[in-house]
Amino acid sequence: MNSETPKTHKVWRVGSNVDTDALAPGAYMKHGMDVIAAHCLEVHRSDFANGVKCGDVLVAGPNFGIGSSREQAAGALKHLGIAAVIAPSYSGLFFRNAFNLGLLLLTCPEAEILQENDQLSLLYQDNTPQILTTAGRVLCCSPVPSFLMDMVHAGGLVNVLKKRMASPSSQASLQT
Repeated sequence: MNSETPKTHKVWRVGSNVDTDALAPGAYMKHGMDVIAAHCLEVHRSDFANGVKCGDVLVAGPNFGIGSSREQAAGALKHLGIAAVIAPSYSGLFFRNAFNLGLLLLTCPEAEILQENDQLSLLYQDNTPQILTTAGRVLCCSPVPSFLMDMVHAGGLVNVLKKRMASPSSQASLQT
């Protein structure tokens, strides 16, 4: 584990089967991300977009991000400053879109024991994240492959590719 004191994150809770239309409502898709994010989850939590703070985490039930493939669903959470989404399972399209945008998703079978306003810390050992609750309970999450963590740390796939293309070895291979 890390030797430095881990940062604590406030928990926001939603239920199961949250779809992408709740995250990025279709009525606002013609607007920019500021407007889309302002309506994120309003059908489930009218207080969410105005109350969430940078570094908070969203905890959900199974099947988070089901529905359409709109990347704005993950983008709205990222725009609002969500540090991670913790759920037992995700839609495959949402999962990929989230990491492509640099949003950390943690798959945790025990996610539903986390309660509204809990404080937790995210710890990492190798590629396996753990959640430490203020009650001292440790919840294990599924491993996150290093290439996905690289995308989170870089702020998304586009930034990873820009960095890769800017490296001298990349430039040399393009010239040959």
